[in-house]
Amino acid sequence: MENNKPEIGLLRFTTAGSVDDGKSTLIGRLLYDSKSIFEDQLDNITETSKRKGNEEVDLSLLTDGLRAEREQGITIDVAYRYFSTTNRKFIIADTPGHIQYTRNMVTGASTADVAVILVDARNGVIEQSIRHTYIAALLNMKHIIFCINKMDLVDFSEERFNEIKKDVEELSAKLKAENIHIIPISAKFGDNVVEKSENLPWFKGETFLHLLETVRIADDYDSKFARFPVQYVIRPQSDEYHDFRGYAGRLTGGRMVVGDSVTIFPSMLTSRIKSIEDFGQDLYQIKSGESVTLTLEDDIDISRGNMIALTDNQPKPAKEFKATVCWFNERPLQIRGKYILRHSTNEVRSILSSVDTKININTLEKDTIDKEVKMNDIANVSIKTSSPIFIDNYRNNPVSGSFILIDEATNETMGAGMIYD
Repeated sequence: MENNKPEIGLLRFTTAGSVDDGKSTLIGRLLYDSKSIFEDQLDNITETSKRKGNEEVDLSLLTDGLRAEREQGITIDVAYRYFSTTNRKFIIADTPGHIQYTRNMVTGASTADVAVILVDARNGVIEQSIRHTYIAALLNMKHIIFCINKMDLVDFSEERFNEIKKDVEELSAKLKAENIHIIPISAKFGDNVVEKSENLPWFKGETFLHLLETVRIADDYDSKFARFPVQYVIRPQSDEYHDFRGYAGRLTGGRMVVGDSVTIFPSMLTSRIKSIEDFGQDLYQIKSGESVTLTLEDDIDISRGNMIALTDNQPKPAKEFKATVCWFNERPLQIRGKYILRHSTNEVRSILSSVDTKININTLEKDTIDKEVKMNDIANVSIKTSSPIFIDNYRNNPVSGSFILIDEATNETMGAGMIYD
């Protein structure tokens, strides 16, 4: 099995939680205690904190970059932050906790390796906790870290932590979420964020940062599900490279090796990989996440939107399939509505033929009566396309197992879907 990380030592994680659970404060504390902020940034948030009348420095200001976020003390849009330690590089997607920003969490989590979900120690598992855990499980997150925050407000009680831990474990089991980690912290004061806390002597686990530095994000997707969507056909048309025909793209899932037998979709023609090139450097193999140019032994008509896959493990051709869709647009989903379906580098026309069930992600119940899907709703739907697309189950390959729906007239993104057929 191959490592699917786009870079060695790079971890992408997303944060989620209810309003005021302390997501932005946790990230600010992480950046501050790991010495990953500049002096002028610290001076700026110190001055802003004083103007707001805060006794301590408000570390959440490091991530709440929009003026409306700072004024309201909340996160509205997905905020991306970058930092590194001696052991790893990190990209953080800080996502909103409000129900009306569910689509933002889906967007932020879709490219992450790990989900970090904050739970207020006073309130325990609430509806937003269920919603965020459901989305993390839906997006097949390989690790979910539950930070039980504000332990200082419950006197660092081990009994209270164990109560919440039990509820989290029951919820995760119900959603079949794997590899969960549960940590007690106080983001405001730094307990168990970067350094072990003297206030939590009963907790024998690792700190939040240590877990982020050591969590293993390998074997993400079955190595057999190697998919190479063609983004661009390279034909230099020069005397030096007169007969060169290369196919540029990014491998999703698994690996490919020179000499591998491959099948091209939709033509279903087969060939073998002649070479793998990366800016003039010849490679023997590529791993998931790497962008390269492939050449094949046979001269085959291939264009943007085609897919190259290993012959011994092929995606499934489909003109009708079921999917789970998160609706992004203010205009509700139209049953029998026509949309452009963008699947990897390919686009086809589609009809959203039916809404099968609508998910109440606060209770996890499936509603078969209410079929109106509005912004931030999640539903199981049936889709028909004008020509076949070549799909995988999202759990096997999240690129060939996902798509977006686009309005034909306005070119607006209407929703994003995960295929679990």
